[in-house]
Amino acid sequence: MGSIQLTYDQHVAMVTIDDPERFNAMSLSMWIVLGRAFEEIEQNPDVRVAILRGAGERAFVSGANISEFETLRSSEASVGHYNHSVAQAQDAITHCRVPVIAAISGICYGGGLGLALSCDLRYASPSAKFRMPAARLGLGYGYQGMKSIVQNLGPTAAAEAFYTAKVYNATEAAHIGMVNSVQDDVFAHCTEVAAQIAQNAPLTVQAAKQAMLCIASGDTSQIARIDQAVDACFKSSDYAEGRLAFAQKRPPQFTGH
Repeated sequence: MGSIQLTYDQHVAMVTIDDPERFNAMSLSMWIVLGRAFEEIEQNPDVRVAILRGAGERAFVSGANISEFETLRSSEASVGHYNHSVAQAQDAITHCRVPVIAAISGICYGGGLGLALSCDLRYASPSAKFRMPAARLGLGYGYQGMKSIVQNLGPTAAAEAFYTAKVYNATEAAHIGMVNSVQDDVFAHCTEVAAQIAQNAPLTVQAAKQAMLCIASGDTSQIARIDQAVDACFKSSDYAEGRLAFAQKRPPQFTGH
């Protein structure tokens, strides 16, 4: 069966969905472990950015492991447990303290597309293909999953993707906002973007992510918490370091404090 690999390189966490023989299809256990991996990242103060990818180049995630459906999605209770596990994993990515970058190569279908849309930034290889095939499988799609699609693609593009279950190539995906851009070496590009983010002031980046999440969801109840995060930026030693580095015309050395 597949696994979830979590590794660290300085301030960057790398999460790899590892089952290349099944095109990185997600089993129930993988959904659960994926959520735990991002909970670990959330609690690691040294991490400033995370990259999510599939093992190999043939697939990011081809969707759910359908072979499990007969046993793990065959009753109301089992469907509820499965959907809850998927939602928990996606929510852990969306609300992760640090930005999450999806490095997408090859197939990105169904649950894979849902995972990608949970990330802050998404980059695709020229070989990437995207599809929301729920309507071809007879699967119901819940509020949270549909909300993510609509927020990222807009209602018209989301309707086309969901109603038609068509396959989008990488260029088409970039055109409708599924991905930020198409890159010849998507893994090298995502590593470079992650390094750029990791060099910036962590408190500033994290406060910005909190604000963007609240704006996207329309959740005004979190404004006070965002204001506190912004205030912490101005009170931090990184703010002093940023101004000093600018005056001295050198790269800043941020600590996250």
